[in-house]
Amino acid sequence: MERLNFYTASPKAIKAWMALETYLAESSIEKPLAELVRLRSSQLNGCAFCVDMHAADARKDGETERRLYAVSVWRDTPFFTERERAALAWTEQMTGIAQQHPHDADFEALKAHFSAQEMVDLTVLISTINGWNRLAIGFGKMPAL
Repeated sequence: MERLNFYTASPKAIKAWMALETYLAESSIEKPLAELVRLRSSQLNGCAFCVDMHAADARKDGETERRLYAVSVWRDTPFFTERERAALAWTEQMTGIAQQHPHDADFEALKAHFSAQEMVDLTVLISTINGWNRLAIGFGKMPAL
């Protein structure tokens, strides 16, 4: 049950947060990968609203059901490219940064598949979805039926 509508409670804060989304929509990270990253981070954080939204957005953009179902077990499937694997590993490391700092091996894999700008853009993307997850979870935003 929604505790607070954060959009109406602080429109200026949400406007600032949306500016990040505007940048990310035009950033160096391709949209299909961005949706996988958003989905994986939201799964790790347990954000039902964001998992539902980003799975639906990815599906609308042509992502396959098979890959969507496998995002949570991406390491154990052959469905993802090396670039996607590097991004998903980095997503897991950055989302769980309070428990463990990123491994050198994950950074090296990231560096092998992403430019310096892409690494920053990816990390901003991960930081942004983690923020949305905290807003949605903290204030009880739920997926629509």
